[in-house]
Amino acid sequence: MTEILSDAPVLHTALHDRHVSLGARMVPFAGYDMPVQYPTGILAEHQWARTHAGLFDVSHMGQAFLVGPDHETTARALEALAPADFLNLRPGQQRYSQFLTQDGGIIDDFMVTRSADPDENGTLMLVANAGRKEVDFAHLAAHLPPSVKLMLAPHRGLLALQGPEAARVLSRHCPAASDMPFMTAISTSFDAIPCLVSRSGYSGEDGFEISVRNDKIAVVNERLLAAPEVKPIGLGARDSLRLEAGLCLYGHDIDTTTSPVEAGLQWSIQKRRREEGGFPGDARIQRELSDGPSRRRVGILPEGRAPAREGTVITDLAGNTIGTITSGGFGPTLNGPLAMGYVDSAHAALGTKVNLVVRGNPLPAIISAMPFVPTRYFRSA
Repeated sequence: MTEILSDAPVLHTALHDRHVSLGARMVPFAGYDMPVQYPTGILAEHQWARTHAGLFDVSHMGQAFLVGPDHETTARALEALAPADFLNLRPGQQRYSQFLTQDGGIIDDFMVTRSADPDENGTLMLVANAGRKEVDFAHLAAHLPPSVKLMLAPHRGLLALQGPEAARVLSRHCPAASDMPFMTAISTSFDAIPCLVSRSGYSGEDGFEISVRNDKIAVVNERLLAAPEVKPIGLGARDSLRLEAGLCLYGHDIDTTTSPVEAGLQWSIQKRRREEGGFPGDARIQRELSDGPSRRRVGILPEGRAPAREGTVITDLAGNTIGTITSGGFGPTLNGPLAMGYVDSAHAALGTKVNLVVRGNPLPAIISAMPFVPTRYFRSA
């Protein structure tokens, strides 16, 4: 988790005062003053989200809509900038993708949802990373055809309710949410408050993201926190949860120097796009899909209890540098240190023994499968 510091004024989400009243420790993050933890601490928050339901304020994320005359026009406009198959998105379906440079590097990763409303046949909703949303939206605006408009939605906030009890809690206020499959979204209401709900998240657990107007988000927030199954969770536990789930964090595990194939995200490029191309960096992506990339993102389990942090050099057993840690820390559910990073493909096989150079000392570790903790996304019967 990166704190982005600058001389620009620090922004607040609509729930900022509530975080402060709950005793949150606030830190600058992506230009916002955000809660990193509450009085119970990151470990307790992490475990609560794994066993009950955690509520995250993610209103700093960038929400926007692409609006065109029909779905095909809007989808093809987005396909010119990102490698996923948006054309074949079903109404109400959500998909993960990346904006790419001409060299196939990742400008940002984002979520896109096709509206389920028949009256919004040409509308796609985007959610972008907080620290990259201005870059993303400028990139979009500069490359969209005249028939497709970018409509920013700073008037909307975003809550993430994550954990095994999330569906039961949300269904009390929004009955339609309980049967939603993973990676789908609906326009619905939360106790008569209009909202957009997707069954997705960033924790590896079942959960939902709830987009609602800023002038109504406090009501939704308080009603969810009133449930005994729900506690507020800060950015610290959000980071440890996503790390155990093996999920990338932009600016750490992915950036403009990494391709989706190197990052192990080739699953997000559907068959039609792999074959047809037609997106920035397609030649590199197709080459790496065919021949393999020169390096790969891998999971790493250090021996012992000492965590390996971002920037730690990875060597083979002979002492030759083969890669670098991009995210690392302690996994509360795993009850031990874990990390991810990039290594030369020749050393990426599961079970490969490596060393992590910490303060000049080589510490043993092993290349591991991800996720480190099994994910529990909801799959419909």
